[in-house]
Amino acid sequence: MQGLRALVRHPEFRLGFREMAQVAPGIAAWGLMTGVAMVKSGMGTFEAFLMALTVFAGSAQLAAIPLMLGGAPIWVILATAFCVNLRFVVFSAHMRNYLMHLPLSKRLLCGYLTGDLTYVLFIKRHPEPQTDAAGRFGQVAYLLGNGSINWFSWTFHCVLGVVLANFIPASWGLGFAGILALVGMTCSLASTPMRWISGGVAAMAGVAAFALPLKLNILVAIAAAVALALMLERSPWAGALAGKAGR
Repeated sequence: MQGLRALVRHPEFRLGFREMAQVAPGIAAWGLMTGVAMVKSGMGTFEAFLMALTVFAGSAQLAAIPLMLGGAPIWVILATAFCVNLRFVVFSAHMRNYLMHLPLSKRLLCGYLTGDLTYVLFIKRHPEPQTDAAGRFGQVAYLLGNGSINWFSWTFHCVLGVVLANFIPASWGLGFAGILALVGMTCSLASTPMRWISGGVAAMAGVAAFALPLKLNILVAIAAAVALALMLERSPWAGALAGKAGR
C-alpha cells in the first residue's frame, strides 16, 4: 500500500495521467460505441455488462462479438481474439527490460493496463529503460498513471454504451474518434525514415491481407514490418534510415 501511495504521488504518475487525458476522449468515444455495438448486435444486457467490465481489449471485443452471436466454436472465438491481440506480444517483448525488476503480480498489473496508446506514450516518454532504482520507479509511475486513466476511459464508457445503447445510434460513428487518436499517436512516433517505411509496409500488408480470416491481416502487417526493419538494420543505409546520420 505504501508503495502504491508513493507511485501515485510521483510526478511521473501525474505526467502520465495528464498526457493520456489529452487523448482519452477518443478512447472514451470508441468504448462508448463498443458498448452500443454489443447490445445492438443482439448480445444480452448481462453478457454485455460482463464483457465491458472484464475484457480490456476493444478490437478483440468487436472481433469476437459477431462470432459469439453466430454460434462459432469457442476455439474460433479464442483464436480470433488471440490473433487480434498478437501485437501485445511485440509490446511486451519491447517493455521487458523496463519491468523485469518488478515482482510477477506487479508485472501482471502493468501488462493488464497497457493498451495501444499507453504503450505509444510510454515509449515516447521513456525511449530507454532506466538502470537505477529511482529511474525505474519513475517509469513505472508514469506507466500506471497513463494506464489507469486509459482503463477508466475505456471501461466506464463501454459500460455507459451498454446502458445508453437504445438512445445512441451506431450510425453516429463515434468509434472513429478512437481510430483517429491511434493514427495521430502513431504519426507522432514516426520520427525516422525507418519508422515511416515500416509503418507504410505494415499498412500495405494489412490492407493486402484484409481478406484473411480471424483478423490474421494484423499479424501479417506486424510480421512484414518487423521483417523489413530487421533487414534494413543490417543494410548499408541503416544509419541514415534510423536518423543517425551526421551524429
